[in-house]
Parts: sequence; C-alpha cells; structure tokens
Amino acid sequence: MEKRRLGRTDLFVSRICLGSMTWGQQNTEAEGHAQMDMAFGRGVNFIDTAELYPIPPKAETQGRTEKIIGSWMKAKGNRDKVILASKVVGRTANEWFRGDRPSTLVRADIVDAVEKSLAKLQTDYLDLYQIHWPDRDIPWGSNPTRVGAPRRADAAAVTAPETPIAETLAVFDELVKAGKIRHFGLSNESSWGVMRFLFEAEKGVGPRVASIQNAYNLLNRTFEVNLAEVCEREEVSLLAYSPLAQGYLTGKYDHGARPQGSRTQLFNRGQRYETPNAAEVQLEYNELARSFGLEPASFAAAFVLNRSFLTSSIVGATTLGQLETALSAIDVKWIDEMQTAVDAVHQRVGNPCP
Repeated sequence: MEKRRLGRTDLFVSRICLGSMTWGQQNTEAEGHAQMDMAFGRGVNFIDTAELYPIPPKAETQGRTEKIIGSWMKAKGNRDKVILASKVVGRTANEWFRGDRPSTLVRADIVDAVEKSLAKLQTDYLDLYQIHWPDRDIPWGSNPTRVGAPRRADAAAVTAPETPIAETLAVFDELVKAGKIRHFGLSNESSWGVMRFLFEAEKGVGPRVASIQNAYNLLNRTFEVNLAEVCEREEVSLLAYSPLAQGYLTGKYDHGARPQGSRTQLFNRGQRYETPNAAEVQLEYNELARSFGLEPASFAAAFVLNRSFLTSSIVGATTLGQLETALSAIDVKWIDEMQTAVDAVHQRVGNPCP
C-alpha cells in the first residue's frame, strides 16, 4: 500500500489508516485484534485512536479502545512497526476524563491525558498526538455551512475562560521535548485555527502542526472551501475521517432502513447525517455508485482515497467483511466520469451534512 509523508515530518503513513472507535463497545478485544491483523497484513501501518474511545462516550467504557491496541502491540511485539496516533479531548463538561472536573486544553489536563493514554497503550511515546476538538466554543466540526449554526452544548457548560492557543501549544512542546510524543496534530479544526497554531509555532512557541483530522466525504466537502488550500500550501496532512458518513454512504440506511445491530439503530447518534434532505442526497449518491457497477461503500471510499489533497483516509468497521470492503477500495479505479458525476450532484446539493 502506498505511503505518504505526514506533513513535514519523517513519517510515511499508509493511504488507509485503521480507525478504532468501535473497539470496546461494539467490538470485543479479540475482534479489535483481528481487525488490526487484517489491516496490517494488507499494508496498513497507521492506527488512530483517542482517549475518548470507544463511541458512544461513556464513563464506564472510556479508555477501553487504547487498552485493546496496547494489548495487541504487546502480544505482537511490533510497536516499532506501528505509526500510532491518539487524541486529547477538547473542552468538555464531562468529568470522567479528569476524575472529578471538566476538561480544557490547559497543561494539567493535557499531561494527565497523555500519561493515561501511554499507560493504556503500553508504550512510552505516541507518533502523533492530536487535539480532538478545539477549546474554543464553536460548532462541532469547525466548518459549518453558515454562520449561526448551533454551538456545542458541552462547551458552554464549562465556565473556565478560553485557553489561549499559545498556552496549549507550549504544553505540546514540553511533550515533544520529553519524548512522549513525536508530532502534533489537530482535529475538527477550522482554517483560522490551523493558521493560528502555525503562526504560534513559527514564533517558536511549540511544534508545527503536522496534520488535521476532519470529516470528509461525499456529503461533507467543506474541507475544500478553505482548508484544502491552507493545508496544501502549509504542508499539513489531511487525515479524513468518516469517508462512509457513519455508514449512510453504504446503502444500508437507504429508504429509512435501520438494520438490527447497526450504529444508528443501537445508539441513535446519526444526527449529523440526518439533516433535512440528507436521506434523498444519500440515496442519490448510492444509486450513482450502483450505476458505475460499484457497491456504494466502495464508491464513497474510493472518492476520498483519490482526492489530491488527502494523505490518509481513516476507516472503521465492526466486521471483517466491512473492513475488507474498506481496504479493497484502494484498488478501485477512479475515473474522470465518476468525478464529473459526483461534482454534478455536489453542485446541486452542496454539503448537506457538515
């Protein structure tokens, strides 16, 4: 599998990154291990996780995913073969991360997070450590289609003042110098946020941003509006999450279906992809895939993999069959006619699920 440089670093990551947020909730430890075995057997060298995981976030399950990855690396003795990424939560009113208080991106909370993650992962360093979402009180995902989108409810519940970016970045500088992390990344961030972090780094405050992990798929191409130019010119890698839009681009939810055991049926967490007119647009893209003789999941995954500004596409699965489909998308030949057809739909419908 092709490897691409992560930002300006010396790391080369596979075009497909293995996501892990179902391990410890929908998937057992053994199933998580089996997924890692399959992915690494197919040339993947990159795993993404977070202190938050598994999803949905709950006090009683938080941290299980990192433990599953840690036990797999220990059993395989392959830590040096894994490019490992994790994340610290952004501003949140949930108190279970820090024990008895809300969390913000201040030194005490970031250090607490990284030490706990390292222990669960059974490693003494992370290749990439990311801010899961900003400390700022902004709409989830940081790239709404219009000003005035609802703000995050949990952010408003934290009364501590907004943490300055320079203060947060200085903590990551400490972690790099201590050898606990190698590189620094962002997630669910805006163009303004990326540039502010870069500005502070250029002043010598802390490490340079290597990557940004944002949602990117047929239903949400907001990355292209401003971030694509920012990241290309500044050499910040896009790690695209949710290429299948939480399964809505697989066809399994077409015509209102909610299969037993699916994430939306189990957890009712699909609101991002259940906006007005979203179902009609999803069906149109899924039918477009079939018109080219492809399963919707393969088509949607191949679209993301073939974007010029992509470094790695983060895929997640609950079954080995789903993972096989995601991995096989690397072999789909994405032709000009597909891109033209996709762009024609996008011209009409825009980004219904930012």
